[in-house]
Amino acid sequence: MTEPNKASAPLKTSAFKIPGEGSSLAISVVTLLALLGLWTLTTSMGWIKPLFLPSPQAVFTQFYEYITGTANDKPLWEHFVASMLRVFGAFLLASLVAIPVGIAMGMSRVWRGIFDPPIELYRPLPPLAYLPLIIIWFGIDELPKVLLIFLSCFAPLAMAARSGMRSASQEQMNAAYSMGASYAQVIRHVVLPAALPEILVGMRVAIGFGWSTLVAAEMVAANVGLGQMVLNASNFLRTDIVIMGIIVIGVVAYGFDLLMRAVERRLVPWKGRM
Repeated sequence: MTEPNKASAPLKTSAFKIPGEGSSLAISVVTLLALLGLWTLTTSMGWIKPLFLPSPQAVFTQFYEYITGTANDKPLWEHFVASMLRVFGAFLLASLVAIPVGIAMGMSRVWRGIFDPPIELYRPLPPLAYLPLIIIWFGIDELPKVLLIFLSCFAPLAMAARSGMRSASQEQMNAAYSMGASYAQVIRHVVLPAALPEILVGMRVAIGFGWSTLVAAEMVAANVGLGQMVLNASNFLRTDIVIMGIIVIGVVAYGFDLLMRAVERRLVPWKGRM
């Protein structure tokens, strides 16, 4: 008997496959529907009192009243616009400052020695820990609210940019130098593109920190904002409004995360394919 031709034998592919976007979306939809069904069943059967967990119908009723302006409060769009301006204003400012700082830290020991101690000192602290100090220094106007969110976004952005600067391999830089590239061209065309994936991930993490700090920021004498709406409703044990506000904040934050994922796929299509 002759041996089979090994070259013509089909190659075995790995059984492990990463699910595509379509299957992930379907799983997410099914999960959300299952959670909604469990929530409806739990409240309709009376297993949990409405004070602790109102029904989806009660939460939707509050959402409708806030949307139409019939609630005993400012309409939802006023709270939404105020929070968006605070969160995204602070996030944009943090991106413009923290990313260059992180790049400088990744390129120079001097800048790393200057910025690393203060960032590592305040980074583990929860925003509520230094909120009183910010109030004492900057009062109770709009500045302390934006500053608190800015600080919560600054550290993850700077750390991501610093870590990303180390993503370019020495072989890539040597290849660029061998083709006559200058130091600035190597930074622009080799190092920064290699750092971009981690910077984008840092931006996604930072905006999440920004939204989580929103309620603490709007505790500072705010009369409008999603965080203020949730906090004020909790004082009156209006759990339906609290849950409605939490869902709105979560949906907006998740929508921005999806936008950042789309930007990431557009700017760094090679990520995860190498």
